[in-house]
Amino acid sequence: MNLVIVESPAKAKTINKYLGSSYEVLASFGHVRDLPAKNGSVDPDANFQMIWEIDPKAAGRLNDIAKALKGADKLILATDPDREGEAISWHVLEVLKQKRALKDQKVERVVFNAITKQSVTEAMQHPREIDGALVDAYMARRALDYLVGFTLSPVLWRKLPGARSAGRVQSVALRLVCDREMEIEKFVAREYWSLIATLTTPRGDAFEARLVGADGKKIQRLDIGTGAEAEDFKQAIETANFNVSSVEAKPARRNPYAPFTTSTLQQEASRKLGFAPAHTMRIAQRLYEGIDIGGETTGLITYMRTDGVQIDPSAITQARKVIAEDYGSAYVPDSPRQYQAKAKNAQEAHEAIRPTDLSRRPSEVNKRLDSDQARLYELIWVRTVASQMESAEMERTTVDIEAKAGSRVLELRATGQVVKFDGFLAAYQEGRDDDSEDEDSRRLPAMSENEALKREALAVTQHFTEPPPRFSEASLVKRMEELGIGRPSTYASILQVLKDRGYVKLEKKRLHGEDKGRVVIAFLESFFARYVEYDFTAALEEKLDRISNNEISWQQVLRDFWTDFIGAVNDIKELRVAQVLDVLDEMLGPHIYAPREDGGDPRQCPSCGTGRLNLKAGKFGAFVGCSNYPECRHTRPLAADGGGADADRVLGLDPDTGFEVAVKSGRFGPYIQLGDAKDYAEGEKPKRAGIPKGTSPSDVELDVALRLLALPREVGKHPETGEPIKAGIGRFGPYVQHEKTYASLEAGDDVHNIGLNRAVTLIAEKIAKGPSKRRFGADPGKPLGDHPSLGPVAVKAGRYGAYVTAGGVNATIPNDKTQDTITLPEAIALIDERAAKGGGAKAKKKAPAKKAAAKSDAKPAKKAAAKKPKAEGAAASPARAPVKAKTSTTKPKAAAAKPKSPAKKSAAKNG
Repeated sequence: MNLVIVESPAKAKTINKYLGSSYEVLASFGHVRDLPAKNGSVDPDANFQMIWEIDPKAAGRLNDIAKALKGADKLILATDPDREGEAISWHVLEVLKQKRALKDQKVERVVFNAITKQSVTEAMQHPREIDGALVDAYMARRALDYLVGFTLSPVLWRKLPGARSAGRVQSVALRLVCDREMEIEKFVAREYWSLIATLTTPRGDAFEARLVGADGKKIQRLDIGTGAEAEDFKQAIETANFNVSSVEAKPARRNPYAPFTTSTLQQEASRKLGFAPAHTMRIAQRLYEGIDIGGETTGLITYMRTDGVQIDPSAITQARKVIAEDYGSAYVPDSPRQYQAKAKNAQEAHEAIRPTDLSRRPSEVNKRLDSDQARLYELIWVRTVASQMESAEMERTTVDIEAKAGSRVLELRATGQVVKFDGFLAAYQEGRDDDSEDEDSRRLPAMSENEALKREALAVTQHFTEPPPRFSEASLVKRMEELGIGRPSTYASILQVLKDRGYVKLEKKRLHGEDKGRVVIAFLESFFARYVEYDFTAALEEKLDRISNNEISWQQVLRDFWTDFIGAVNDIKELRVAQVLDVLDEMLGPHIYAPREDGGDPRQCPSCGTGRLNLKAGKFGAFVGCSNYPECRHTRPLAADGGGADADRVLGLDPDTGFEVAVKSGRFGPYIQLGDAKDYAEGEKPKRAGIPKGTSPSDVELDVALRLLALPREVGKHPETGEPIKAGIGRFGPYVQHEKTYASLEAGDDVHNIGLNRAVTLIAEKIAKGPSKRRFGADPGKPLGDHPSLGPVAVKAGRYGAYVTAGGVNATIPNDKTQDTITLPEAIALIDERAAKGGGAKAKKKAPAKKAAAKSDAKPAKKAAAKKPKAEGAAASPARAPVKAKTSTTKPKAAAAKPKSPAKKSAAKNG
């Protein structure tokens, strides 16, 4: 028997069917180990030795794999064909070695680009060893992200209270958004005028021509800057005689677009389908893992994390056949088209994203998919087919017109384009980031030189230049790829982190830099400028690529980075918070202090009139306050036009009940309410709905509120039990529920639109992972590390929200932080602040001790003596033993595995 390891249970089930009874396929459920979220997990002084810790959720699955391995002849690691997939295989292998589960079994690594029977079977026939260079590149990237996060975030936290953590790549992406905000604020509109004449030929055909020159000088778009200049040209045109001076028609060709990469798929799905990158990747994952077709689960697309644009020759042949059948032989080029990736390195060096079988046309497959899956599959299918179609043939025409008005000679120009043969455009045309039309897309009437023209109308229009547009998710992904920031497979998570941290918000499909994000970027640009430079980040990505090509040592890359980085961190440690705020106050001045209408000092306090406004830092972030504090307590949000949460406002009437629908503010945040107490029977409370995390109350309108009030909704009936599956929003976020099983929605899932297939998958995965620990006792929480004096720190989900705890001191996590992203330094700061205010179990125990001391001196001494052994016993109690045991288990073995390159060592042993 052969044991095969993949990531997901869906893949395991499908691949097991393909391989038959002589194989057992188990899922690792993604990564099984990671760096513990505490200081010391990467040690720069020990050649960047890394301590790996087994994920508690993965421990049981690894035990199952180890048991299954006992009766196996061969271990086949078949995780995804990218760096992350290579790393998962390496982690699984290292854990099995630590458990001494490997005996004489042969270890093989196989990769397949599509989950089809043919691809999987062929992969099994071509095994290889684990690629040590890919694992090295993974470790270097993981260590870099860890070192930046655990070194820079505490500095950010101490010097800028209320700020969130800073990531290596996320910070650079955030800078793009914030720099654009700065450009918009500094932008000064410029007036300009355009003159467009409507002319007709002797045959009566009308067209438009723009003024482009006068008296031998060219007129550019912004050259006519005043109404007086425009009026002067208008008078001349109105008295002019028009003749065609030249007609130039040039043939042109437009070639089709390359097949999708991860980046271009995210961009196009955002533009054409309105999908967030995270949503696109989640749907693509489902299409890759497969759906049931004819009783067999089959992958519909190839692997969706790729930089490659080439496709398999057999797929090209199939595409040419489909084109001939669906569009005609004229649309099939003489020879197949070959594409070359622009990226210097193909991190995922395999095919572009394409359908696994192009004969599965969207119209045939769509009935087996939910709406979003069907739309994305069709987009991928059409793009792939179009990439192998004939070029579009155009004719671009430029007509120059001479207008004589007395002694003045003006020049007008008309442009147009005619499609002679549509070619690939018959199937596909790429979307645009804006709503503008191609100015050359107009068709011009037939004209000849020296032909007289007649003016029918003249449009003289005033314009003002506009600031550069804010990034959409698609245009930000495109810009990051152009700059070489990050990797396409990480773009979706980068954008999600920025939104989750409240650094940016998505409004009308555009990314707006939030105040807290702008403060963080101002801090980084002021004190860590090098590390948020686009060129520096791109150069670091190139070094990581060179590691994966086995060209340089991963430790050397880390060493070069760390030497300068830790020096910059040490330089700022001596700065006081006030000094940091002064620098940020100056840098963010144009954003914080808008010019006053009366021309007065924008920093003058509006309350006392004598104080000066300046930047201050509080528990929940930066704000603007008066220099005369505490005599003057004037404060306001960071932005000059910043308002409140726009809560307690009526949105409209519910069409079913006629009750008012309103946004209200409550003890635990804003919410939506239907009607008032007077609208309900005695003792009955008004219906309420929470506002989803990441949604601003000011963005909630009536239609959104009604959809939230309609939750939970029934998604459909479970295909096996016939019982309903419901979707709703609970205290832990959006979920789907079937009988007693609740499964949280993942990033990109929409509680209002989630389909039955997706809901069934989430329920099945939740059941496969086993019951929640909360069902059998108190939530143990997620360990973060150790407090300097209070012991282990954990983050837990409480009745009234998430909180952190250590040594009996509980501290609520502020609204601008999340249970999943809060770091150890942030948690320690919250716990210390809570303890200083007298919070926690320890503070409560002190009062009885004082009371007892007042009664007698001897009695408390006896009590204290009696309690002392108990306290010592508690310190060594079994509650903390598992943590110590786990650390001691992983640390020495991880250290022993890395004298040089762990990946290379494991690959050598398996050779």
